[in-house]
Amino acid sequence: MNEYLSITTEALKENNAFWTAKEITQQPECWAIANELVVKNSELKVWLKDILAQDNLRIILTGAGTSAYVGDALAPHLTKVTGRLVESISTTDIVSSPDQYLISNIPTLLISYGRSGDSPESVAAVKLADQVLDNCFHLVMTCNPDGSLAKYGEESEKAFSVLMPTQSLDQSFAMTSSFTSMYVATLSVFEQDDKQLQFAIKSAKNIIDTMCDNIRDISNLNNTKQIFLGSAALSGMAQEASLKYLELTAGKIGCFCESSLGFRHGPKSNVDETTIIIMLNSNDEYISHYDNDMVTELNANDIAMKVITLKDFLPDTPKEINDAWLGLPYIVFCQILSFYKSLALNFTPDNPCPTGEVNRVVKGVNLYPFA
Repeated sequence: MNEYLSITTEALKENNAFWTAKEITQQPECWAIANELVVKNSELKVWLKDILAQDNLRIILTGAGTSAYVGDALAPHLTKVTGRLVESISTTDIVSSPDQYLISNIPTLLISYGRSGDSPESVAAVKLADQVLDNCFHLVMTCNPDGSLAKYGEESEKAFSVLMPTQSLDQSFAMTSSFTSMYVATLSVFEQDDKQLQFAIKSAKNIIDTMCDNIRDISNLNNTKQIFLGSAALSGMAQEASLKYLELTAGKIGCFCESSLGFRHGPKSNVDETTIIIMLNSNDEYISHYDNDMVTELNANDIAMKVITLKDFLPDTPKEINDAWLGLPYIVFCQILSFYKSLALNFTPDNPCPTGEVNRVVKGVNLYPFA
């Protein structure tokens, strides 16, 4: 391919933006592969069967940063799908205070996410879970077959490792295809739904192929604040969208996220004439009432620079598409916006912080023994 996101590969390489653009663009392909890797994995199904049959099983989704937001975005939907409480607890919380998050006598399935699987907290969290819990099982979702997390999943008797598509091991600083691939793989473990998957793939491709100019126009606005709003499953996607925008703009734009109802309880104070607000509209009829009310209120206030509703970019979404799958094209839109904003501010998306205060794989973490 000679271009990605409507920019030639030569120009992308000159601006140190090639990998980010490529990895955003490749996501629909990655989702199809990730789904197939799970659906055809008979060993995984056998391994999970007896574990999920336990009535009192606790399911925890864990990771750090973007990997933690995989769990935040999935937990509400998986709770509904499985009929049991599915919790998202970051590895950074588990490592810093395991006895406040893990309950020793409750059997637990810990689903761990990691692009590289080499961040200091990744393996520390699973080891602490084994130390604190009487009966713990580990499902590892990672993009790096050579990472510490993948090796742990292969070596432990109570663990199973699922590797994502090869190309999802992002080379860029920001996690894009790694985030959505691990997300889709987990959805496919608990809810194999080809119709929902195909909708997500088709919609994301449409955004990538036809909407780049519109998204670039938004990125060229002179905003100093960016707010993402989403409820329930889309709350986690709003978190990830906010982090992506913050990372790719090297912290130069104030980024915030909230739910539609939560926004009135203080965070709405952030809105001024330099603010762009993006609503990740729910496709759920009940939840959408609260999203619509907030959009109406923001437009009536007439303070923000711009209020954008993402449902306007996907107007033909069938009613049966649930928010967990709708979040995929939504996050692609937000990734592209963040990418273009990075370029508009003269940053280099593949490495927006070349001075090293933040890194692709986290550094500088001291780990201490837990008694």
